[in-house]
Amino acid sequence: MEPSIMYEKKTRLEVNIDEKNSSEGGFGETLADRDFIISRFKAMNNTGETGDIDPLADKTFAYLYEMLLVTDLQKSKEILGKALEYHYGDVNFDNHLYDKIKLMVEGHEAYGGDYDSYELDTRLEAVVIKYHSPYPEVRAVTDPFDDTSLPVETFRAYLLGSIWVAVGSFINEFFYFRQPSLSLKSNVIQLFLYPCGKAFEFLPNWGFTLYGVRYSLNPGPWSIKEQMLATIMVNVGAQTSNWMSMTVTLRHKVFFGYEWADFGFVFVMNFASLFFGYGLAGIMRKLVIFPVKAVFPNVLPTLALSRALIVKESRTSINGWTISRQKFFFLTFVLSFLYFFVPDFLFKALSTFNWMTWIAPKNVTLAMVTGSFIGFGVNPIPSFDWSVISYGNPLVYPFNAFINKFAGILFSGFIMVILYWRNYKWTAYLPLNSNTVYDRFGASYNVSKILTNHKFDEAKYLNYSTPYISAGNLVGTGGLWSVYTCTFVFIMISEYKLILETFKKFWVSIRHPHRSSLEDFDDPHCIQMSKYPEVPDWWYIVVFFMGIGTAFAAIFAWPTTVPIWTLIAIFFFNIGMFIPTLVVLSRTGYSNGFGAFSVILAGYMDPGNPITNIVIRMWGYNIDEQSESFIGDQKIAHYSRIPQRATFRCQMLATLIQCCCTAGAVESLYHSVKDFCSITQPDKFVCAFPRTVYSDAIMYGIINPHRVLNTLYPALKHSFWIGAVIAVPFALAHLRWPQKMKRINPAIMGYGTIFWGSTYNLTYYIPGVYLSFIFMYYIRRRYTAWWTKYNYILTSGLSAGVAFGGVIIFAALQYTQVNISWWGNSFYASGVDYARKASLKAIPPEGFGLKVW
Repeated sequence: MEPSIMYEKKTRLEVNIDEKNSSEGGFGETLADRDFIISRFKAMNNTGETGDIDPLADKTFAYLYEMLLVTDLQKSKEILGKALEYHYGDVNFDNHLYDKIKLMVEGHEAYGGDYDSYELDTRLEAVVIKYHSPYPEVRAVTDPFDDTSLPVETFRAYLLGSIWVAVGSFINEFFYFRQPSLSLKSNVIQLFLYPCGKAFEFLPNWGFTLYGVRYSLNPGPWSIKEQMLATIMVNVGAQTSNWMSMTVTLRHKVFFGYEWADFGFVFVMNFASLFFGYGLAGIMRKLVIFPVKAVFPNVLPTLALSRALIVKESRTSINGWTISRQKFFFLTFVLSFLYFFVPDFLFKALSTFNWMTWIAPKNVTLAMVTGSFIGFGVNPIPSFDWSVISYGNPLVYPFNAFINKFAGILFSGFIMVILYWRNYKWTAYLPLNSNTVYDRFGASYNVSKILTNHKFDEAKYLNYSTPYISAGNLVGTGGLWSVYTCTFVFIMISEYKLILETFKKFWVSIRHPHRSSLEDFDDPHCIQMSKYPEVPDWWYIVVFFMGIGTAFAAIFAWPTTVPIWTLIAIFFFNIGMFIPTLVVLSRTGYSNGFGAFSVILAGYMDPGNPITNIVIRMWGYNIDEQSESFIGDQKIAHYSRIPQRATFRCQMLATLIQCCCTAGAVESLYHSVKDFCSITQPDKFVCAFPRTVYSDAIMYGIINPHRVLNTLYPALKHSFWIGAVIAVPFALAHLRWPQKMKRINPAIMGYGTIFWGSTYNLTYYIPGVYLSFIFMYYIRRRYTAWWTKYNYILTSGLSAGVAFGGVIIFAALQYTQVNISWWGNSFYASGVDYARKASLKAIPPEGFGLKVW
């Protein structure tokens, strides 16, 4: 439904109201056209008429109708006046609606039309804002009430959640080291949870009673709260662990090859990092879970999907489509599963479709501009593989956010090309876009040539070579550093009121630890959640210190040589930076970890020690990234009315299972994948991120930032102040013209610059631009009902088919060395693009670069 239709003013009051009640500002229930008012509430949700029978939605609209009867015009104007003040410059609040509310508050003459229409419109807006949510997307997937009779913590919910956490975390970790990675996303597992839960309804009602509480194998119909509890477990647990990539860098002989980094060390540090992040998330939950502005748009698809699964569907035609959600999911799943055999096994050239390089496979310039592996990736038809096309989640993130990031990718990409063709800092002697560190002869940097007893040896270094990085790595690193300061300055200026309010609440929570966290909030979600016992802060504090204690034990028990004080320093640094990044996450859904910046700090704190560099990087990234994941799931629980203590228990269990399964997945990779982490590994297990970690550990760990930033790449130092300076005019413009500027976010654009310096290029983003425009812009506006019903099901089904297809192909074919040798599986890899070793300029016999270093 178009916004202009959604908010259309009525020229006449289409409800039968007697003059007396109208003049007194009250509608009599027997005189009002109830069906018409409820239809207006449905239109305000902007979700379209899907034709589904939704008992929860019907109950919501009936509740809002009752609230309308007791909310007069004067009270409505007071509610809307407060909303104008609170949502001024709110990026998620519709501009058209904001202007409309301003006219409502000013009065009938400013609003226009007849008085009855003005009164009804004003009261409708006030009721949905006060008694539900100001955001149509939130209203579409949540309820303003809570059914406390629904079962939540049942045996079957925990059992299914645990099983899928184990399956998901193992598969996701195993295939994370592939490029592109294959993942069993949580929304896909969510769709499998539902039929599994329904299957338990056929089991006998066996159980026992303990302290007056019945624990049963089948307590009745599978409830929405059981579905959400299991989903929260999957969201937090069926993920990869960032620490696992760093253990590969420490342990694998392709990289550092430290034999002491055994399974025990890996597991203990994994446990420490995950539980530390969970404890920090719990401590910070009061600041970003409860405010209405903290929408967390990235969790709304999860809520929409769960709601869709419980809806009893009719066969009403939606733009000509009558298929149910469940049938549509399994249809797309099966088709995606079968089709994935084509680009991943039968015709591999279709995956990264570098067809333009086939014209002249040995032409370096052509490969640098159009190549899918080594180049810029300028290719209008870059892939027929969903695992490549869906790299940027084009059917999940809002179109505006997706394009903001793409703008950052393009801008920084052109800078990369200019630097390369100008041979800035000898980049033309290297591949255009690579995350490998090179020596002066263009070979991969051999770190063993500059180490003595695993420590930096300056004499050997002077006799060997300085490290060199590609133009893409240079641009990506500079962009990454500038994003830190840009995000921090932008949020601190544009959201200074929110930051001050947040710190005040944080201080109040410290002074009054037993005070309810929900007392300061009066929205329906917080009011309903206040019925349940809160999780005491000391629970999270215990988990917090348990993570710290375990980390210290691991550092002392294994020969890491990491100074403890460096860990303490990085803890405080990241906790200080945590709040502004949470603000960005809660408003836009994008997160920004500080792992790469921690690399610089580690280099200064303990120069010459790559182990410190890697361990500090892990803490710098996991403190934020893991905490943000936990907080996002707590927001899901808040929206779904899952009791806080139930959320605490299920997240703890899921995290423990994740620790075991992710460590086991990496262990199995060493024994099952031949040439694991080789850049030409035939099954694409090239270890992109561990290679980045290795490169950074050389540059900023062994050789240290002082030498790199003062001698070799001094321009990188300016990235920090450049990011801060760029943020200032944007932030001031947001303060001055918040409604006009809220669609432009320099922080999200900055995230696009981070795209370079890895093994990814435009090949992995251009297809997503097409799909984002089609589905998230055109279809979402033109065919809203279809989009509401099928969009998230479509992306989930396609991703599920690819994930399971990848598992079957690897286990049944690639692992057993079954291959098909023909042109479609070999020609795409015959040129300089796939080899990833070409350069624009020929390397002189004596090497290139600095003469004295």
